[in-house]
Amino acid sequence: MARLHLHLLSDSTGETLEMLAKAALAQFGDADVQRHFWPMVRSVQHLERILGDFEDNPGLVLYTLSNEATRDRLEEACRHLSLPHVSALDPVVAALEERLGQQAHGRPGGKNKMDEAYFERVDAIQFTIAHDDGIASENWEQADIVLAGVSRTSKTPTSIYLANRGYKVANIPLVVESPPPPILFKLKNPLVVGLTTAPARLIQIRRNRLLSLNEKTQTPYVDEEVVSKEVAFARRMFADNGWPVIDVTRRSIEETAAAVIKLHQEREARHEAKRPPQTGPKPI
Repeated sequence: MARLHLHLLSDSTGETLEMLAKAALAQFGDADVQRHFWPMVRSVQHLERILGDFEDNPGLVLYTLSNEATRDRLEEACRHLSLPHVSALDPVVAALEERLGQQAHGRPGGKNKMDEAYFERVDAIQFTIAHDDGIASENWEQADIVLAGVSRTSKTPTSIYLANRGYKVANIPLVVESPPPPILFKLKNPLVVGLTTAPARLIQIRRNRLLSLNEKTQTPYVDEEVVSKEVAFARRMFADNGWPVIDVTRRSIEETAAAVIKLHQEREARHEAKRPPQTGPKPI
């Protein structure tokens, strides 16, 4: 199979474009694709500096550009080089313009401005890193989401993924011999979610982890009976506290995070529905 050079070019961080490309490429599991990532392209001068790579590595160009001059130059260059090029968001924006009855704002980087939302995401990432693996329990109440589960149930990578979506996350390992701090059972603000998996799958993951550390000695960490008891211990805790549970056995990190976000959104919607309606001042 021939290699495809995929050029991703954005006038902002390129996060939206990367997510779109990743979702599309997931439909072609064995494709040989080399990505060339070009973020923050906000001028024709900047674009000119990278067109040489387009010529050296011809392929498909996906772009999100708001500046008309930069966009026109890119499209002209692609036509000259006979490169297929797609403005990734145009069909969606056009459909929204038609339905909303208004024109989209042509602001470079408008999707990912370094505004309040950006800094909130940075804050979320910092919080999540500082509260990994049961650290700083005194701050758990400040979290949006708390993930609990036995070792190797994808707590940390899921937490980081959620943090990149703007959620402050703490994650807590559940160990039979060392119960978590009592504060875990008193949390009010964060949504606590239990992560579980099939014992056989967990043993396989843990064995791979030990092999990566050059540890070949048989330990209780991968003992079938011990692991089954760990998983059962965690499940009882989830049930006793009424926490929602996600089985990560056959889920990717992205799928697990999406399920957590859905639970959080549903919880927020329930809380919103319970709030009394706001009323204006009474007429005199």
